[in-house]
Amino acid sequence: MPEYHVVAACSELPDEGQMHVELNGKEILLVKHDGAFYAIDYYCSHEMFSLEGGDVHEGCITCPYHGAEFTLDNGSVQAAPAWESIATYPLKVENDTISISVQG
Repeated sequence: MPEYHVVAACSELPDEGQMHVELNGKEILLVKHDGAFYAIDYYCSHEMFSLEGGDVHEGCITCPYHGAEFTLDNGSVQAAPAWESIATYPLKVENDTISISVQG
């Protein structure tokens, strides 16, 4: 059974907001989009630049540096120049807390 760790309060992340989180040596980008929360790799698989600040639309995030695009729910690549998916992490929202699991 996955072990979840509290990383933020829901109230800390506004609609369409993003937050950098470090958990067990992994850097994660927490994203709130259309009222749902997602936990994805902090870095783009193309050049390892941060995805933070990337445009979020229609369930995807676009790398602010070279335009690679990934789905928020499963990390799959939707647009080049990236060819490799990014990791996504399971999360739970209970009361006002967001918890993430990095086991896998």
